[in-house]
Amino acid sequence: MKFCSNCGHAVVLRVPDGDNRPRSVCDGCGTIHYVNPRNVVGTIPVWEDKILICKRAIEPRYGFWTLPAGFMEIGETTAQAASRETLEEAGARVQVGELFSILNVPHVHQVHLFYLAQLDDLDIAPGEESLEVKLVDEADVPWDDLAFPTVIHTLRCFFADRAAGKLADGSFRLHSLDIDKPMRPLTSRATVTP
Repeated sequence: MKFCSNCGHAVVLRVPDGDNRPRSVCDGCGTIHYVNPRNVVGTIPVWEDKILICKRAIEPRYGFWTLPAGFMEIGETTAQAASRETLEEAGARVQVGELFSILNVPHVHQVHLFYLAQLDDLDIAPGEESLEVKLVDEADVPWDDLAFPTVIHTLRCFFADRAAGKLADGSFRLHSLDIDKPMRPLTSRATVTP
């Protein structure tokens, strides 16, 4: 950040009084500009023994599979945002249930939250950010083509809990993980036309 969004004056990176971290501070109006992590929220949409996944139509990780998720908007709860993102990316209406996983991804300044969700019906279709959507069982999950470590971890925990009967009886625990660095290079499956 070079200029204050409040008054337009140049900002200086310094530790403000009473703080312990460098911040962009406006010497014109005194505004301290905080840069905080962003929440990415989504669902594990379930229909009988299958889950709904989306093939990404945007970067990063174009062409890879993911759970429906995206950035939370101002004025939403995390559950509302998860439901909205599921509708936007997969055309799917869901009943959002319990929070299932929370994953800290500090190297990209994000926190990912995934909720269990039940699909209302099978009226699903790719949204603008998805190339394709489909229902898969555990054996058909494209594990090598999943977009993000947060999705891989969440799905591994989901299927393990389901196999142990913890989803049916509600005895699952909230899954938490810190991902300090990318687990594999972020590439895309974009087709290059000569």
